Amino acid sequence: MNKYWQEFRQFAVKGNVIDLAVAVIIGGAFGKIISSLVMDIIMPIVGVILGGINFKTWRWVLKEASFAEDGGLIQAAVAINIGNFIQNIFDFLVIALSVFLMIKIIMRSKEKFFRKEKSEEKESEPVKVITEEQKLLVEIRDILKDNSK
Repeated sequence: MNKYWQEFRQFAVKGNVIDLAVAVIIGGAFGKIISSLVMDIIMPIVGVILGGINFKTWRWVLKEASFAEDGGLIQAAVAINIGNFIQNIFDFLVIALSVFLMIKIIMRSKEKFFRKEKSEEKESEPVKVITEEQKLLVEIRDILKDNSK
């Protein structure tokens, strides 16, 4: 049992697991923000454009609710909530677009950073200065190569 506990601790303390936990927490909060954006801003605008449709209440009733004579509910209505479904589609599309743009920006930033880092490495490399003696040796080598062919 102790062996498994140690393995679990090593796994849980690794940076990747902690990074994943942070990403899940931030992703949950991000999802709430996007859902609010879609529900509170985008869908009302789309509803107005489409003639005043309120997507929250847009549904297709398959079976009406039944009530007792005293007004008490016997059975709730059976309905397909089309508006909620459309709203969830918009949520998904906006979240997918946002994540795509975030990843695109992060990748572009990484590329610029690594390009800058590589150019700094190239600049920091010492420039090899070839002496006259080395030039002469290179010429002799080239001549010997040509003659041996």
